[in-house]
Amino acid sequence: MGDPAGIGPEVIAKAWAGREAAELPPFFAVGDARAITRVWDGPVAPITDLREVADAFGSALPVLTVEDGGEIVPGQPDADGARCALHSLELAVGLARSGAAAALVTGPVSKAQLYGIGFNHPGQTEFVAERFGVSRDNSVMMLAGPSLRVVPMTTHVPLAQVSSLLTIDMVAAKARATVRGLRRNFGIAEPRLAVAGFNPHAGESGALGREEIEVLEPAVALLREEGIDITGPFAADTMFHQRARAQYDAALCCYHDQALIPLKALHFDDGVNITLGLPVVRTSPDHGTAFGLAGQDRAEPGAMMAAIAMAASAAAHRAACPHL
Repeated sequence: MGDPAGIGPEVIAKAWAGREAAELPPFFAVGDARAITRVWDGPVAPITDLREVADAFGSALPVLTVEDGGEIVPGQPDADGARCALHSLELAVGLARSGAAAALVTGPVSKAQLYGIGFNHPGQTEFVAERFGVSRDNSVMMLAGPSLRVVPMTTHVPLAQVSSLLTIDMVAAKARATVRGLRRNFGIAEPRLAVAGFNPHAGESGALGREEIEVLEPAVALLREEGIDITGPFAADTMFHQRARAQYDAALCCYHDQALIPLKALHFDDGVNITLGLPVVRTSPDHGTAFGLAGQDRAEPGAMMAAIAMAASAAAHRAACPHL
């Protein structure tokens, strides 16, 4: 569910309400069931065994309850809610790892609240990767919508640190993980990648910076020698119009906002965060907790529904091609 004081509980409930129109597969929520009933008057079915999900799903939202959310007040996050979010995530990861669930969809959390209880990961993506024993370089956060997929090669770090984090080995590892992920989760046999430059105009042959010359171009050359269809680095301001997007299956971007601004401009209501490089499918709606909207019945469920649908599609691709 994510943070019980955020909009996660509401959009999960609304996703269940819209399940038939969106043709969503059976799913269940993990968290404090009171977070749902605080913001929604629809039917909830508490479960203790996942074998109950199929029978319950047609008439109520199944909820595997974690009872430690404290006094839940929509829009008012606190440490108890953060602990509930973390415990729910731990439980859900375990269910996916064991094969009891086909995929994991994570609701939005408050990083500030999590950091306050000792959470020491940049975000849920890195936490989930660690739980599966996958290094940060070999796991990739991809943001995906109907017309664009982007990978920020660095994520939640200050912009001033990005240049020092970009290395040939890191870029190559992110690209390889992206190729594998596109094959496994999206069924794209021969993925096409494009790399965005770090500097304006992709550095203007070094006049505006040397990251392209010293890191990005050598990484692209190395990957092309390995047989990967990858091009760039390109000036980022020319990469995201309609004709340019038709030339690649995913864009590798140097930093967080370089990737997320075009994705959210195009797919604010249906963008999905999918983690590549894991042994299981993990997705998340590409929005935050929106505490200012919580409890007002104003949250749009489109991104959560898209995350559930993408998780199901990716799980199906993996089941059809287990050798990838």
